[in-house]
Amino acid sequence: MRLELDAVSKRYGSATALDSVSLSVDDGEFFTLVGPSGCGKTTTLRCIAGFEAPTEGTVRFDGESMAGVAPESRGVGVVFQNYALFPHLSVGENVAYGLRFTDPPGGGSRDERVAELLDLVDLAGFEDRDPDSLSGGQQQRVALARALAPGPDLLLLDEPMSALDARLRDRLRRQVKRIQSELGVTTVYVTHDQSEALAVSDRVAVLNRGRVEQVGRPRELYHRPRTRFVAEFLGENNVLDAVVESRPETGGIRVGVGDAVFTLAEGRRVLGRGDPVSGERAESDGRDGDRPARPAPGDELTFCVRPEQLRVGAETNQIRGTVVDTEFQGATTRVRLDWGGTELVVAVEDGGEKSDAAFEVGTTLEVGFAPASAHIVE
Repeated sequence: MRLELDAVSKRYGSATALDSVSLSVDDGEFFTLVGPSGCGKTTTLRCIAGFEAPTEGTVRFDGESMAGVAPESRGVGVVFQNYALFPHLSVGENVAYGLRFTDPPGGGSRDERVAELLDLVDLAGFEDRDPDSLSGGQQQRVALARALAPGPDLLLLDEPMSALDARLRDRLRRQVKRIQSELGVTTVYVTHDQSEALAVSDRVAVLNRGRVEQVGRPRELYHRPRTRFVAEFLGENNVLDAVVESRPETGGIRVGVGDAVFTLAEGRRVLGRGDPVSGERAESDGRDGDRPARPAPGDELTFCVRPEQLRVGAETNQIRGTVVDTEFQGATTRVRLDWGGTELVVAVEDGGEKSDAAFEVGTTLEVGFAPASAHIVE
C-alpha cells in the first residue's frame, strides 16, 4: 500500500498539533517519524489510523481518500505504546482477537493463523500462556502478532519499545525490521529515539512543532541535515555560526567564527523546503535564483561538524580547546572541549590507558577538521 498525507493539519481548539504535514510512504517501505515529545508524531499516526480526523488536508491509501472511513475498515494494524493486551485472554486469544472483523488471509483457520504468527515472532507454543506471565519483550511481540493477524496493508507502530531496556530494544527492533521485510508490509514507525530511527528505517521524517523539518534516508539526514534543528536533534553535532570572509581562488569558502578563520568546501547547497510529498529536495550548483547558493563575503551562515569528524592533530581548520570532561564509551572516548566559551564534542578512537592522561580535565587539546567535513545548514 502507498500512503500519502496531503497538507494534513490537526488543531485542538487554539492548539495546533499538526501544521500542513505532507508525506508519502512507498509500498513496502519502513518509514519512521522521529522528533521530540509533542512534535506531532502520535497525532500523525492517529490521523492515518482513523482515530482522529484531520482538521484540514487528506489522508490517502493507494490514492483513495480515507475521509469518513472507519478505523476497522482501513486495513491497518496498530501496535500501541502500552501493547493493550487483554489480561483475561490467553496469548493465542489475544492474537486471534485481531481477526474479529475478518477471516484469516490465505484461507486457513484462525488457529493456524495464530500458530503461524506466534512462530514468526518466536513465541511458538505460547498460545495458552497468560499475558501477565510474559516479559515486556514477549508482550510486545504478542501485540505485534495481533496487529499482523488480519494481514493488514499498513502497519503502524507507536513507540512500541519505549518501556524496554536498551539491550532488549536493540534486539527487538532488529526482529521487527526482519518481520516487516519478510512480510513486505508498508510500515510507519513512531519513536523519539534518534538512533532507533536511523537503525531500522528505509526513510525518516523529522518532525518539529507539528511540521516536517526534513525527509530522507538515514545516512542522508545524518550527514546532510538541512536545518539546524535536524543537525542538533539527530545525534551529537557541533553547530557554529559564522560570517563569510572570502572565496579563495582555489575554491571553497573562508568563514570567520569569532577570531578564528576556517575553510569550508562549498559543495552543493540545499534550496528551500523541497517537495513536501516526496521529500525530495532541490539543490543548487550555484546557478539557481531561489536564494543565494554561493555565499558572498559578509553573508552569515551556519555549519556543523560531527564529533567523529574532529580529529586530534589535524593540520587543517585547527581548534585549540581545554578539556572539560570525558566519557569513555569503549571503542571511542567522548571529549568535551571549551573553546573560548563554546562547547565542542570530539569523538576520539580509544588509545588504551594512555588516553586517560591525554584527555585529563584541564588539558589543552588541538583538533581540526577537513573542509569537506563541514556541512552548511539553513
